[in-house]
Amino acid sequence: MPATFRKTLFSFSLLIAVVIASAQPMGKVLETQTIQSKVLGKNVNYTVYLPADYYTSQRTYPVVYLLHGFTDDNTGWLQFGEINRYADKAIADGTIPPMIIVMPNGDSSFYINSYDGKENYEDFFVNEFIPSVEKEFHIKAEKKYRGLAGLSMGGYGTLIYALKHPDLFVAAAPFSAAVWDDEAITSMPDANYDIVIGKLFGKGLKGKNRLTKTWYDNDILKMVADKPADELKKVRYWIDCGDDDFLIKGNCLLHIALTEKKVPHEFRVRDGAHNWTYWRTGITDALQFIGDSFHQK
Repeated sequence: MPATFRKTLFSFSLLIAVVIASAQPMGKVLETQTIQSKVLGKNVNYTVYLPADYYTSQRTYPVVYLLHGFTDDNTGWLQFGEINRYADKAIADGTIPPMIIVMPNGDSSFYINSYDGKENYEDFFVNEFIPSVEKEFHIKAEKKYRGLAGLSMGGYGTLIYALKHPDLFVAAAPFSAAVWDDEAITSMPDANYDIVIGKLFGKGLKGKNRLTKTWYDNDILKMVADKPADELKKVRYWIDCGDDDFLIKGNCLLHIALTEKKVPHEFRVRDGAHNWTYWRTGITDALQFIGDSFHQK
């Protein structure tokens, strides 16, 4: 085959590939939306992914609330997770149904109410944020069309909301969730404790003094242990954590606790650590799991 012909063929193939890629419907991202919160006494930013047919369809859509990790904000899943690209592709090829994905700014709240009442993020999320967003956008405002997902701190928030508010969510997909047992809390280095979770459960606490009422009220493993199996079964769970992740122990303990209670759930341990490479390569499977939960029998 002449070199010039091969070059022409390659260029033509590349052009076809570009045309096919550009033909894929693209959703719209609203990077900075704002809600004025009376509960928190401040404005809270959030980011929204809308499916490609949002502005041309008269339908309403299921929704996934996608929570970011510690030190990130509402743009984390967009900038580093490339969630719009993965959602576009998964919707286009039929892996997931068209859905709205909402990403709130959780600061470093771990998505719960702090022990001193200074930042009641859980109250904001449940009582203000969800109702406001679901009035603003064409969302099916029902449990059976509402899912949760998140990474690290956001994985913890995902579990907290699913366990505390099972009547609001049909499915939850925590990645690398911040799940700790009592020993992990009491032995956490003082600097780490105070910087990461001290403002939630009590600053300056050491050892067993950290096991406060607020801690136990928000202890994932204790909630699973205390709740009846039938209550836990109200939400479908997809739990995913890397084998080299520093949070793998807590996620394994969660898997064991659910297994002992005979609560159906998906548990994935893949090769990887606590990083965006791991979360990006898992988000489509998680959204597919949640999307399957939206399908009605």
